[in-house]
Amino acid sequence: MCQPARGAAKSGQLTNKSGETHLTSQGKERLRKLIRWLLVDLAAAAFVLAVLFYRPSQYNPTVNEPAVGNRRKMPRYISHELLPAFYNDAQTGKPFDLVVDQDKMNETIALQKWPQESQGITLSSPVLLFVPGPAQGRIIFMGTASIEGADFVVTIEIQPTIDEQGLLDLEVVKVKIGAMNITPLARIVARQMYEKRLETVPVDTERILAKIAAALLADEPFEPVFEAHDKIVRIEKITVEQGRLIARIVPAPERARPRPSRISSQ
Repeated sequence: MCQPARGAAKSGQLTNKSGETHLTSQGKERLRKLIRWLLVDLAAAAFVLAVLFYRPSQYNPTVNEPAVGNRRKMPRYISHELLPAFYNDAQTGKPFDLVVDQDKMNETIALQKWPQESQGITLSSPVLLFVPGPAQGRIIFMGTASIEGADFVVTIEIQPTIDEQGLLDLEVVKVKIGAMNITPLARIVARQMYEKRLETVPVDTERILAKIAAALLADEPFEPVFEAHDKIVRIEKITVEQGRLIARIVPAPERARPRPSRISSQ
């Protein structure tokens, strides 16, 4: 009675008398398919990693060591240039342009306390860009987010506009991690975070920073009306040019003035 060959062949394999195993044509085809699938998976994984770890060419953070004693004080560019220009020009009772310089803002931002941590994510090396583009241009924030030892460049694009009702809308048009667009998800998460914040922490909604946060996180435009000593002014138009933002500011009409936002130097 014949005995089966030693090392009986698996499907797609043949074993000769010397014990060597050879693939049949069917086995070779299966191996080729396996290799193709592995290559596809590896290529997909490499693509995802390349997208996530993508570093935009515009991202060139300023490296400054903050002065420890000045971290809690208002930055000099704001306290000694922007605010005096705003208050002085507002007293004339005439329209004026308030120009915000990109480079000076980045120097100001770099001098703040970094990195900052929130919910297990460490944010560092922030950069602000003023870029002309659709409508009146865009404001772009970029920074490095560190999550469990991995660093990703996060990009947020904001389109500031004054709508037909005269409200300032700070629409977040794009959020990216590396080159991956996560805007829809980011909007949902941002609104949830904002609503939770309001439920758990007392917030003075009349302060300008609170209104800006509501506009960015919850898509709530606000009246861009501000008090400058005894004058009330409003932003009529915002234009973003290369490297600078220009706010056209005009006296607010006496009739139906909304409650102005508070700008504090403290």
